[in-house]
Amino acid sequence: MEGRRVESPELIPRRKLSQAVLERLLQRIRGGEFAPGAQLPSERELMESYGVGRPAIREALQNLERAGILVITHGERARVAVPTAGNLIQQLADGTRHLLSVEPHNLEHLKDARLLLETGVARRAAEHASPEAVELLEERYADQLLSVSDRQEFVTKDMAFHRQIAAITGNPIFPTLIEAMFEWMGAFYTQLISAPGAENLTMTEHRRILDAIAAHDPAEAEAAMRDHLTRANELYRQFEVS
Repeated sequence: MEGRRVESPELIPRRKLSQAVLERLLQRIRGGEFAPGAQLPSERELMESYGVGRPAIREALQNLERAGILVITHGERARVAVPTAGNLIQQLADGTRHLLSVEPHNLEHLKDARLLLETGVARRAAEHASPEAVELLEERYADQLLSVSDRQEFVTKDMAFHRQIAAITGNPIFPTLIEAMFEWMGAFYTQLISAPGAENLTMTEHRRILDAIAAHDPAEAEAAMRDHLTRANELYRQFEVS
């Protein structure tokens, strides 16, 4: 009689206790038991509830903090984080910077993403700009114009100009994303904006963008932003090669 083939059992991996604690806490938070801003039970109470030691509790809490779900302050019980767009974007920042440091070629992908985002934002801004919003953008432009001789200040004012365009859309996610782009691009952005001879070009292009937004011309605003970012990238490559 031919022997029956015995399939090897599918092994179930052992999970760390801290992961089990994390999943249970996350389920309670998502279920509404702990609202944003509310404190969790103390470590001792959690240890008693789940029948685990302090290391498992602390590791679970720390992992939830790294994920932006909890806020841990020394001497206090962990608190559920109040979600904001800024917090969400910040969670991506470290990973993005690491990605760029490990694989620098992804900077081109990031610049492409910025081009798509900011051209759309410029179009939306032209559609929604109020007289007050245009006045604020004029102020940001004037501030940057006054800072052309100060490298770091010029970069700061440049960021403020682009953030203001995003703010005009009325969507609070856009300014946060624009600021995140600046942060992720890091040193590249500083070199690009403050490269010798780039200041005047930047101000000329910003003037064109501003005028298009003030004229409520979405197509021109989008084109002006596209030309600005595309030529800026080409200019950077020229300085990089020279």
